[in-house]
Amino acid sequence: MQAVVLAAGEGTRLRPISGTRPKPLVPVGGRPLVEHVLAASQAVVDEFVVVVGYRADDVRAQIGDEFAGVPVTYVEQAEQQGTADAVACARAAIDERFLVLNGDVIVDAELVEALAGAAGHALAAMPVENPSNYGVVSVADGELTGLVEKPTNPSSSLANLGVYAFAPSVFDVLEDVSASARGEYEVTDAIGALCERGESVTVVEHEGLWIDVGRPWEVLAATEAVLADSERDVAGTVEDRVTLEGPVVVEEGARVRDGTVIEGPVVVKAGAEVGPNAYVRGSTVIGEDCRIGNAVEVKNSVLLAGATVGHLSYVGDSVLGADVNFGAGTTVANLRHDEDTVQMHVKGERVDTGRRKLGVICGDGVRTGINTSLNAGVKLAAGTGTAPGAVVMEDKN
Repeated sequence: MQAVVLAAGEGTRLRPISGTRPKPLVPVGGRPLVEHVLAASQAVVDEFVVVVGYRADDVRAQIGDEFAGVPVTYVEQAEQQGTADAVACARAAIDERFLVLNGDVIVDAELVEALAGAAGHALAAMPVENPSNYGVVSVADGELTGLVEKPTNPSSSLANLGVYAFAPSVFDVLEDVSASARGEYEVTDAIGALCERGESVTVVEHEGLWIDVGRPWEVLAATEAVLADSERDVAGTVEDRVTLEGPVVVEEGARVRDGTVIEGPVVVKAGAEVGPNAYVRGSTVIGEDCRIGNAVEVKNSVLLAGATVGHLSYVGDSVLGADVNFGAGTTVANLRHDEDTVQMHVKGERVDTGRRKLGVICGDGVRTGINTSLNAGVKLAAGTGTAPGAVVMEDKN
């Protein structure tokens, strides 16, 4: 079976993390998002067809010509005009029933296998708390009877997960889809056209893992989910007076120095150095070649390659981009005093993240001066910085 993996998007809602890398390459749990998708489907797929566009060469370089022994073919979406257009770009490479998977989600293998095992056209759906934020699925006797995007009064609690299986006849309708209100060509409209033609669409209901990583704080949620089943694996250098508790991974080439306490789930990637006297707790990923200094605490955070946190600093519930450098004494606030959920700006709108604890999101190369204080929910764009003693209450662009 073939799988079309959509990896052409820029991911503007994920900025500043996606400002310097394509969205499918944003790391989660120590590996790029798209690799999680490929790994979840490799058991039922004999060829991946990856649709690339934004920074296509970066995606090609990361995945290569095969993944876990499964060959990879690339097709290019010249302009990012929506999911229907992206799938249509793969037509020449498809000769059988195929899967469609977004390259920026976390799914489990059971969902992919269930879709592969369904007959004809199929989509995945699962119950959610706020269905009006999704495409809402109506179903009868296991078949789709309705699919409405973000309805005010949803007819069910089932949300479309954007994971599909199609027979090749879908290409006949994909090219006839009209642009939606937001100016894109949507797979959901193609599914509606299939139903109008009398072709049935099976609904595969799912209750397992599925996370759409579309906004910055969802990188943390996805990391928490990915690390939940991790196991201890210590291949790097751990000095004598270090305490490791729970599932801690220290990769070969990493070093944990004396006096450090690590409470898993935590991953310390190759080339990273932690301590001395640091405190790291889950769910945290310390990326390749990171440096965590003396008496630093890092909690439930993701640090991308080359990030440095100077001594006497605190980082909680945050994402730090590649080569970020926090000066000594930098402190991240991750909890509102009124105990309300933290809000964050996404594409100019203030959005409730639903997270009671959320720190900062930093793009690549951010620099803070010593004793900087960063407020909860703040975003710092790539390459920005602060003066010593700064108090940052708003986003820096």
